[in-house]
Amino acid sequence: MGKNISELSGRKGLEENLFEQMGRISQEYNDDRTARLEQLADEFLIGKANVYGAASFYDFTREENKGKEIYVCNGSACMTAGTQKGITSKLQQHFGADKVGDMVCLGRCHENSAFHFKGRNYSGNDIDFLENIVQNNHSSTEKYHHGAIGNPILTLPFPGIETFYQLWKQAIASGAEDLLNEIRVSNVRGRGGAGFPMAFKLESCKNTPGDTKFIVCNADEGDPGAFSDRYLLEERTHSVLLGMMIAGFVMGANWGVLYIRGEYPEAVEICETEIRKLHAAGYIGKNIMGSGFDFDFKVIKAQGAYICGEETALLSSIEGQRPEVRVRPPFPTQQGLFNKPTVVNNVETLACLPWIIEHGGKAFAAIGRGKSTGTKLISLDGHFNRPGLYEADMGTPLRTVIDELGQGFRVPVKAMHIGGPLGGLVPVGKIDELTLDFESFNQAGFLLGHASVVCIPQEYPLVSYIEHLFAFTAHESCGKCFPCRIGSTRGKEMFQKAQNESYKIDRTLLNDLLDTLETGSLCALGGGLPLPVKNALQYFGDELAEYLA
Repeated sequence: MGKNISELSGRKGLEENLFEQMGRISQEYNDDRTARLEQLADEFLIGKANVYGAASFYDFTREENKGKEIYVCNGSACMTAGTQKGITSKLQQHFGADKVGDMVCLGRCHENSAFHFKGRNYSGNDIDFLENIVQNNHSSTEKYHHGAIGNPILTLPFPGIETFYQLWKQAIASGAEDLLNEIRVSNVRGRGGAGFPMAFKLESCKNTPGDTKFIVCNADEGDPGAFSDRYLLEERTHSVLLGMMIAGFVMGANWGVLYIRGEYPEAVEICETEIRKLHAAGYIGKNIMGSGFDFDFKVIKAQGAYICGEETALLSSIEGQRPEVRVRPPFPTQQGLFNKPTVVNNVETLACLPWIIEHGGKAFAAIGRGKSTGTKLISLDGHFNRPGLYEADMGTPLRTVIDELGQGFRVPVKAMHIGGPLGGLVPVGKIDELTLDFESFNQAGFLLGHASVVCIPQEYPLVSYIEHLFAFTAHESCGKCFPCRIGSTRGKEMFQKAQNESYKIDRTLLNDLLDTLETGSLCALGGGLPLPVKNALQYFGDELAEYLA
């Protein structure tokens, strides 16, 4: 059934995709919304239930957000910072409680106090200018520190379009096979958390027959605490765009699709502006620089769903389907967007390609440690003395990241949640045992993932944080597999009851729940949730003992 809908969704092409049309209609919340959604279903020859099911899934299009005018960030970093109750109170005084909604992480984790109003994000001291924001569309005063230690690759200054895109001319002249070989030698691996070799995906798609292929940039950075993709999209836009162009040339794709979080409206605007500049300069379009190669971009603004960070759910989303995880095989490189061969890579992974092609795969592989080559971006939240976005060589001691880049903690911290909500919960006592690479974290029972760092202050109750993780998963689950759909809800209920009633959590029952989530879930949302919970039970058993039978 899903394959048939993929074909029907693609019948009007990428530029008139079902998802964007559905999003525009759904957000209007007017009287003829239902009739227009039904008309859209008829146009694409898709059942009405499919369109309704998709439209009701996303935070930005569901009926519950009808009438909301302003949104408060409820991401993990803002939550542990303790800023959001005060922000909500101030907003409700101005707008009324029924006009204030929630959004999951606005990428302002470095200064917290984040909220969203009329397509703009605000944080830090912006709340003090609320009247001016509402009346005059006052811009955010946000600033954050960024820097590098070791070999800067992704944080290098942008030299300008004309200079930077000389590399595009060289890449086309080199040929697809030579470019693929450099990527293979570099051993660049997925920076979104999976750590999967990029060259394998590109080669698989390159060797799959097809007149139409897609390179998709997964810019749906939904991990609370992470803002590295946001930095690249807004500050190093052309590293991402050229990376997509190189990848597209290697695998024979004529379309690059940027699927960007709806919670990052500024990133959407910036990318669209810079793409127009590339058109004007002749670096994208038809028969690029007389090479016979065609390539163009499509920017798609997501509608608020964490699960779309999973590559198959993202593809279903673009097709206008409910963003549910697909069973694999077939893999996207054989049957992806609109059933066409597709490669999905995250922002940071693609942004590495220009440097690799300019300096060579061996140079990239020489940086890092073991199989973890190159550098990694790290997001440090507001609990550090110098929060911000940093780049470090893979293999850099975690202690160096904490003390030299972040300049230590500004408040007593007992643990760091590293790698997003599905990453490991690292006690501060483990800092000196870890280095910034995939293998070090895996061997210690943690996960590097996106390398976002959300601190758990000493006074913050871990039982509440665990409840938050279960609640987050329950809200964001696509619902396709029951271990995630039901298990996350049962876990949330357990930890709520343990805090609010005379209820003790049975360890055997909890262990069974975690094992079912880990082994039975279709994707890493349900499958990854048990890791931080198990870490908490292992390292903070004394603190949690009063809640356990």
